[in-house]
Amino acid sequence: METVTYHAGTTPLVLDSPHSGVDYPDDFGHACDLATLRRAEDTHVEKLYDFAPALGVAWIEAHFPRSYLDANRDTTEIDTGLFDAPWPHPVASDPAVLSKVRLGKGLIWRCTDDGVPLYQRQLSVAEIEQRIARCWQPYHAAVARAIDAAHTRHGYSLHINCHSMPAVASSHATDFPGLVHADFVIGNRDGQTASPALIAWMGDWLREQGYSVALNHPYKGVELVRRYGEPARHRHSVQLEINRRLYMDEATLAVHDGFAPLRATLSGLVTRLLALDPRTL
Repeated sequence: METVTYHAGTTPLVLDSPHSGVDYPDDFGHACDLATLRRAEDTHVEKLYDFAPALGVAWIEAHFPRSYLDANRDTTEIDTGLFDAPWPHPVASDPAVLSKVRLGKGLIWRCTDDGVPLYQRQLSVAEIEQRIARCWQPYHAAVARAIDAAHTRHGYSLHINCHSMPAVASSHATDFPGLVHADFVIGNRDGQTASPALIAWMGDWLREQGYSVALNHPYKGVELVRRYGEPARHRHSVQLEINRRLYMDEATLAVHDGFAPLRATLSGLVTRLLALDPRTL
């Protein structure tokens, strides 16, 4: 089974969607029902950006669900209590890095955003090693390849890590349960992964379109921007979160009338990013 879609680009821009996958593998072995698991997806994000490859924008998309393996976590973000044997690989120890693990949201999820347990069994080391090899490694290889190619062609790269978020944070989603989210949250890990001027420009443009925007709160950006963003080398990585209420019914997962206008906004943003050289900001 193909786990990653990779469309090569010709422009400086790279987009990736690590959490919109809907192919639930037979070996998942989850205990909660599929409808509950599906609420974890960044539902329809791949459709919101389906215009991108035709513009020469590189596009990487995960087919596997984030609840099976979260490609936006490092392989050290492991909850060792999930396993039936000692985990033989490195495990993160930084409390800040492990904040999501404590919420049940490491590389391998322990529970949903609402705290519902995913498993009624212990997992084997071998099955998680296989998930990493089959899903995490090819996904990150594709993102790295696209960014390297864009940077080689143009002398700079713009990487947008594409996500969606619930209208209101659930109990186990972030460290801010109950937070009412803005329309967009733009993250660069407080300036570590992309130029502050770049995310300020993006925020200003979205506000001009009538949207509310927050910067670096409550989502600063995680592994995919941390790993590939190097603004000092003109490699900019930005995490962009879209409020799901703008385009879908969060209960039924069906798109509503807001989908087309939002897609048009994103197309406008991408078009303007293609015309922007962040070295001039």
